Amino acid sequence: MLSALDRVYLRRACELAERGRGSTSPNPVVGAVLALGAVTLGEGFHRMRGEPHAEAEALRDAAERGSDVRGATLYVTLEPCDHQGLTPPCSQAILGAGIARVVVGTADPNAKATGGIARLRDGGVAVALADDAWSRRLIEDFSRSVGRKRPYLRLKLATSLDGYVAPRPGERHWLTGAEAREYVRELRAAHDAVLVGAGTVRIDNPQLSVRPPHARHKPYVRVVACEHAAVPLESAIFAPLEGYAPTVVLAPAGLRAEFAALEACADVIYVGADADTALDLERALDALRDREIASVLCEGGPTLAGRLVERGFVDRIDWLLAPALLHGPDAIAALGTNVAQTLHFDRVERLGPDVLISARRMEGNACSAD
Repeated sequence: MLSALDRVYLRRACELAERGRGSTSPNPVVGAVLALGAVTLGEGFHRMRGEPHAEAEALRDAAERGSDVRGATLYVTLEPCDHQGLTPPCSQAILGAGIARVVVGTADPNAKATGGIARLRDGGVAVALADDAWSRRLIEDFSRSVGRKRPYLRLKLATSLDGYVAPRPGERHWLTGAEAREYVRELRAAHDAVLVGAGTVRIDNPQLSVRPPHARHKPYVRVVACEHAAVPLESAIFAPLEGYAPTVVLAPAGLRAEFAALEACADVIYVGADADTALDLERALDALRDREIASVLCEGGPTLAGRLVERGFVDRIDWLLAPALLHGPDAIAALGTNVAQTLHFDRVERLGPDVLISARRMEGNACSAD
């Protein structure tokens, strides 16, 4: 059982973990707090891959404050690692520091890194596994992507109340308000890459930037999935931006000649066999993961969104509903195909005049409640 004070410190660790969002990939975000009773001794979070983990950062902070951590409690959002990777095992650092108790938000889903809880208990440290909902949400992207070839994929949809994105084909139609647009920019900053289809580039000509830019160590990546044909060279998505990697174009390997001109301004990834003239989405996502892109935010359009949902590649859907009705003979539906998915709806929020409904795809026949 955790005390009220334990819960306060664990929430603080979760807040700290969020500061690493967008920079730690492919590692998860993690936060940690060292405390003795109601006195905070040190705090830390994982800043980027290859740098010290949250536990080590909290120990460093405590040392700089002159705090004695012997007999203290460590609150950490994720199970301390027990392996030697780019950094030493955190379990050994905790044992060496003389910490008496560790409160862990959630167990590590990565089989290569797990074992920290057992190591600490064997070393005489009292460990409480909180199974905390916020701690689990922090690593949803990591939990879904670790151990598989494709990245975690989050789909953002913005539609009218009756499920349409535009009143007619080929027309750009802005639906959501300022609060919803700011939410989407935050989502872009939280993922390794933002993905759109070629149709969205041709119609909306988006820049897909984060304004104002968020401080992060890992460059932003913009991705265009081209199923059959290239997009114009002068598209805004190819404009060089500080803090952004060259835009990635996913193209069928059988259409190299058609896409060759884009190689001057983009990182063109040719997918599939030399005879393929249509984009294989599964191989395209695998190619992104090969570039160490572990999380992707897809912003459509309808054809790409529908295909991703239909194939079961979407891990979470964020559906923004605008107070408008667009039904008509030529209206464009949000998803370009009829799809059926089992979803767990876990968030409903008002964003100015719009409503956000968020759900994650259930894996198997059960889903843990938050």
